[in-house]
Amino acid sequence: QVQLVESGGGLVQAGDSLRLSCASSGGTFSRYTMGWFRKAPGKERECIAAISWSGDSTDYADSVTGRFTISRDNAKNTVYLQMRSLKPEDTAVYYCAADLSRVVSTRIRSYNYWGQGTQVTVSS
Repeated sequence: QVQLVESGGGLVQAGDSLRLSCASSGGTFSRYTMGWFRKAPGKERECIAAISWSGDSTDYADSVTGRFTISRDNAKNTVYLQMRSLKPEDTAVYYCAADLSRVVSTRIRSYNYWGQGTQVTVSS
C-alpha cells in the first residue's frame, strides 16, 4: 500500500522554473524506482523522467533533457522534479509514480502506484 501526493504545480511564464514534489507514504520508499509522467491535452501520457532506488541512475525523455532534473530524498520519502526553461508545450498534468522494478527508463509505463497529479500551465 503506497500513497503518492504531488504538489508544486501552478501557473508560470515561459522561461521560468518550477519544482514539483511527490511525497510518498506506505511501503519502503527507498525500494522503489520513481518516475514523473505528464499528460498534455490531446497527447498520450509520457514518462519524462525516472530515477533509481539510490538516485545513482536517471533517464529523461528527449523533450525535457537538459531542462528538467529528477532527484529524490529517501530520508524524506520525497521525489522532486526541477523544471527549468519552461515552455508552453510543457503544459500538462504531471504525475509521480512508483515501481518495484529496478529498470530505470522513460520507456517503462507500467508503474505500480500513481499520484493524483498536479497541473502545470506555462503561458507564452
